[in-house]
Amino acid sequence: MNRTQRESSTAAASLQTPPQDRAREKGMRLNVFVAAASGCSRREADRLIEEGRVCTDGRRGMPGDRVYADTAVTLDGDLLTRSSDRTVVAYYKPAGVTCTAADPHAERTLSDSFHYHKRLTYAGRLDRDSEGLLLMTDDGALIEAAMRGGRGHEKEYLVRTDRPVREEQLRRMSEGIYLKDLDRRTLPCSIQRTGDKSFRIVLTQGLNRQIRRMCRAVGLRVVRLQRVRVLNIALGAMRPGEYREITGDELRELYRQAGIGGSEGWAGTGGDRAQ
Repeated sequence: MNRTQRESSTAAASLQTPPQDRAREKGMRLNVFVAAASGCSRREADRLIEEGRVCTDGRRGMPGDRVYADTAVTLDGDLLTRSSDRTVVAYYKPAGVTCTAADPHAERTLSDSFHYHKRLTYAGRLDRDSEGLLLMTDDGALIEAAMRGGRGHEKEYLVRTDRPVREEQLRRMSEGIYLKDLDRRTLPCSIQRTGDKSFRIVLTQGLNRQIRRMCRAVGLRVVRLQRVRVLNIALGAMRPGEYREITGDELRELYRQAGIGGSEGWAGTGGDRAQ
């Protein structure tokens, strides 16, 4: 080892957390940190690590690695930071917009309709023909929490159908109904009539195109589907294409209800399907 190498080695060692201190740190799993710091999902973080695109302290990261306060983590050579300033935006996705950044077969994507000064990813999809509230964020922990259908997170929708809705049809859907094409039974849910051909529904699961399939199972066709709430975040008076940042107590309550503890990059922690 030459003089320069010895000096670099000594400098690097001086920045390391003493072994006894690091042993007291619990640290964070590498994939959790990459997801939280880059805004991707946990599954995507696993893929990035497996492809060798993530390094810790200058070496290739491994799935079992843990990240400590002094660990330098890079993705494609760029340093990932433990920012506590995570961004969450409520966006009114218009009907006709596909929830993807790029799709050669989509007439209009999120990249075409949602413009923000930093890269954000959706937390819980809406299908192309549906409209309403879409949470956009750079916090991978929130993305993963929102996409876990088994967590029982409430999502509220306004539905308009092609024909009058009978009470018996509402009852069947509210009690849970078997969806033949998915071979699944939906969970009981809250449904309230809002008009002759419309109703409000609150789901706590996220089967693929669940509301449309439920309506089809009782002989109805959805002509308009609008998501108006996710957990404590409401669409309010926003119009298609508009967005607002979630901050303060509203943001803290969102994280509390999502069950991930906080909006920090070190916070803990997908099946939500498009409706």
